Amino acid sequence: MRLLRFVLTRILFYTLVTLIGLFFVLPTLWLFVTPFGAKVHLSLTFPQPLTLDNFRQVFRNMFAVRALFKNSVIQAGGTMVVTTFVATLGAYALSRFRIPGRDLLIYILILFSSVVTGTAAMVPIFLLVFRLGLIDTHLGVILVLTGGLLPAAIFIMRDFVEGIPTSYEESAWVAGATSLQIFRDIVLPLVRPGMMVIAIWTFVNAWGTFLIPFILLRSPERMPASVAIYSFYTEAGTPILTLVSAYALLYTIPVLVLYLLVNWRYGFRFFGGLKQ
Repeated sequence: MRLLRFVLTRILFYTLVTLIGLFFVLPTLWLFVTPFGAKVHLSLTFPQPLTLDNFRQVFRNMFAVRALFKNSVIQAGGTMVVTTFVATLGAYALSRFRIPGRDLLIYILILFSSVVTGTAAMVPIFLLVFRLGLIDTHLGVILVLTGGLLPAAIFIMRDFVEGIPTSYEESAWVAGATSLQIFRDIVLPLVRPGMMVIAIWTFVNAWGTFLIPFILLRSPERMPASVAIYSFYTEAGTPILTLVSAYALLYTIPVLVLYLLVNWRYGFRFFGGLKQ
């Protein structure tokens, strides 16, 4: 009876896991299959015959192409670089220097970080960016996105920094190394996996954002792909699914390539500080 109960339990478990997996896999399969068909079906059906006409029409839309391969790369890439660099410096400072109320400060920053990129703060953010003269600029979008993502990035990065034994830095101090040399030659190589975590997380969040660039940008030449995808809608607001699916597939490629590169380099075996 125990063996029968064990077998039935495992069968139910694997059945449930399979159903949950299909729930997430089927939309992904639809995304990769639908763009190659002349007609779009909301159900998952293999298109017959296969065609590349949808992609040809997408590449004729220079507004959408420029938004995908230029503007989104600039904004998401810039946010990734600035956030990763500043988060590394901030996490190192908060980890090594004893500041009164340090932990409380971090949790407060995380609590209110969502406000920076939230709808409720769009008016003051717009006024601030306007007074700085950064409306309709990539830099304005990058700075606002960085402000919203930075507190959580510092919180994540601090775990990696605290995993580094302070004895390494103390030995370097005794050997006569400067603070810059210690940070560059000892700390950075050890926290590099954490920097990759922050970089991917930041890039994905900035790549898919819509509200901030939609409000801060005015010129079509600077709109990202998250806004440009609406150019494949009719005047009545109905999506042209053949073109939307093709553009959505192209939209996922940079994130997928970044994931594969980091996975190839690190295998996503991330750990804080040193490996025991």
